[in-house]
Amino acid sequence: MTNVLEALQDDFKLFLQALWSQLDLPTPTRAQYAIADYLQHGPKRLQIQAFRGIGKSWITGAFVLWTLFKDPEKKIMIISASKERADNMSIFLQKLIIETPWLVHLRPKSDDSRWSRISFDVNCAPHQAPSVKSVGITGQLTGSRADLMILDDIEVPGNSMTELMREKLLQLCTEAESILTPKDDSRIMYLGTPQTVFTVYRKLAERNYRPFIWPARFPRSAANYEGLIAPQLQEDIDQGSEPWNVTDPDRFNDEDLIEREAAMGRSNFMLQFMLDTSLSDAEKFPLKMADLIVTSVNPTSAPDSVIWCSDPKNVIKDAPTVGLPGDYFYGPMQLQGDWGPYQETICSVDPSGRGSDETAACYLSQRNGFLYLHEMRAYRDGYSDTTLLDILRGCRKYNVSKLVIETNFGDGVIAELFKKHLQQTKQNIDVDEVRATIRKEQRIIDSLEPVLNQHRLVVNRSVLDWDYNSNKDAAPESRLLYMLFYQMSRMCQEKGAVKHDDRLDCLSQGVQYFTDAMGISAQEVVNTRKREEWDDMLQGFIDNPQASANHLVFGMDKDQRRQSLGNSKNSVPNWV
Repeated sequence: MTNVLEALQDDFKLFLQALWSQLDLPTPTRAQYAIADYLQHGPKRLQIQAFRGIGKSWITGAFVLWTLFKDPEKKIMIISASKERADNMSIFLQKLIIETPWLVHLRPKSDDSRWSRISFDVNCAPHQAPSVKSVGITGQLTGSRADLMILDDIEVPGNSMTELMREKLLQLCTEAESILTPKDDSRIMYLGTPQTVFTVYRKLAERNYRPFIWPARFPRSAANYEGLIAPQLQEDIDQGSEPWNVTDPDRFNDEDLIEREAAMGRSNFMLQFMLDTSLSDAEKFPLKMADLIVTSVNPTSAPDSVIWCSDPKNVIKDAPTVGLPGDYFYGPMQLQGDWGPYQETICSVDPSGRGSDETAACYLSQRNGFLYLHEMRAYRDGYSDTTLLDILRGCRKYNVSKLVIETNFGDGVIAELFKKHLQQTKQNIDVDEVRATIRKEQRIIDSLEPVLNQHRLVVNRSVLDWDYNSNKDAAPESRLLYMLFYQMSRMCQEKGAVKHDDRLDCLSQGVQYFTDAMGISAQEVVNTRKREEWDDMLQGFIDNPQASANHLVFGMDKDQRRQSLGNSKNSVPNWV
């Protein structure tokens, strides 16, 4: 018996196999043994990235017991994204200690010992710190000490939606270093699955937390993993394993993975099962938030020109940003010239039926080649009378002169319904039906990218807040998919790049309508208006010389008179 216990203490894989047998679970798979080997022999600071459902948390729970099995005096802290998840791990460990015969020596001998889901002691010497403590990542970490820290799935959609959220999460991760005891065998372990292509686990790898990556299939391009694939898989790849074959068929077979990819979508499958974050190459995503100009947009008028500048002072720091890392919203550097009414205002509508898609409407105005997004609205009830009438109320609010409606859905029926409601509400608005013939991703990028590159799209600040707060009741992972600026930042040329793109498609349709206006130079418009004013003034002088002279002399100061005559010292007499 002594030899058996020594063997269990020397080899965690053997301990894992014995524990699985005690739980009446199948023998650990090849991937699970590989994870166990890395936990035992890996570096002091490590992270394990493995596909969903491989059993990372169960294996790590067994590792906690193995650590206490070898040395009951060890102090261990388990940190998860939520307190509830961390507590569940603690309860799981307590149950194993109670029900496993060969772990009986770990049961506390004293009734005064701590034994709760928050923290518990094993059979060890009295100590201020418990043997095992569970806490959420946002809980009370300061003041604790631990020899082994396990951070299990700290990244979830709810705390990694935006760049600021990810920065905050990384800051919380640094707290682990101050909790770790200064011993040679003290260790920090991260377990998780990337939730976004800009996962915090990439940042942790840069901070010397060596990753061990085990995807569900052999990758088509091992270069995407930057040499961090599990050694066992790398050996298989070097020996000629076929790309896209299943790496752990005892856990998931090929048919199961095909079904999951179809249900999850390619991008989510690449994250959750292939652990491929190479999509973070920003060049694949041409529509950038930084190219927008965000400010308060007047509903009736705008300046001659709006100047964009990427100076850090212009970053809107309190704006909810769901774009790519480092991609922020910028305010205008300057509003130039005189204010005047918009040359045209339209409402772009992208209709849909009832279900998961949205009927989206955006209100766009144009002046001097600049486009102004006043507001965006989205509805889940298809094209009901309530939805159509609400869109028309927005048209009245912004004095819309034209409705631009995509007819691919409903084959023109929705346009006819709008015409009926326009008659009933006595609004004089033209209806322009457009039909999409180009692939959606290409059409959206071709419409928006040139406009954004020239910084010609001005967005009302209220649109940012509305977009971020919409669909508040939805789960975080699905809530993101409906946000306009999430859709914009993730749009690329790949088919199906964005699962829901209704808001973005609606905006691109409206921008496409104004494409001709994009050839207008704001400065040229200003110069043309000044020439027209000068011509009118000259004509007035010819028609009534005395009145015009009095206006020039007495109605303006010297600078105004010079400016009205072209501001040229060579052409303006000294008396003006």
